[in-house]
Amino acid sequence: MPASLTTPSAPSVQMPLMLVAEVQDSLLVVVHDLNRLDGLLAHTMENLMERFTAASANLANPDLVASKELDVVRSTLRAAVTELQFQDMASQLITHTSKILQGCAYRLASESMGVEDGEAVPFVEEVPERPNPVTQDEMDAGSIELF
Repeated sequence: MPASLTTPSAPSVQMPLMLVAEVQDSLLVVVHDLNRLDGLLAHTMENLMERFTAASANLANPDLVASKELDVVRSTLRAAVTELQFQDMASQLITHTSKILQGCAYRLASESMGVEDGEAVPFVEEVPERPNPVTQDEMDAGSIELF
C-alpha cells in the first residue's frame, strides 16, 4: 500500500510504505552517527585541553620566563587554543543538523504511516527559521581560560 505525503499547499505524493520506512531509518541512523561524532569531538576537545593546560603550566616555570624561544611556543599555544573554538561551532552545527534530520524522519513517518490508536506522537521541533546556527567564519585570538 503506497504512502501519501501531503502538505497544506502541495499536491499529494505517493510512495511505497517500505521506501518511506527505509528513508526514515536512514535518517535516524545519520542522526545517531552525528551524535557519535559530536561525542568524539567533545572527547578530543577534553584531551586537548588537558594537554594544553599541562603545557601551559610547564611553560610557567620561573626558570623559563626569560627565554625568547619559549615566547614563540607560548604564542603558538595561545593560537592553538583559539583554534579549539572549532569544536564548539562544530557541535552546534551537529546538534542543529540532527534536530532537522530527526524532525524530517518523524514527520515522514507520521504523515505517511499515520498514528495508531494509543501510540505516542514524538515531539518534533519546527525547523528553525535560521538555517545555520553558527555564522562565525573566522576566529581571532582572545582570552581563553584553561581549566
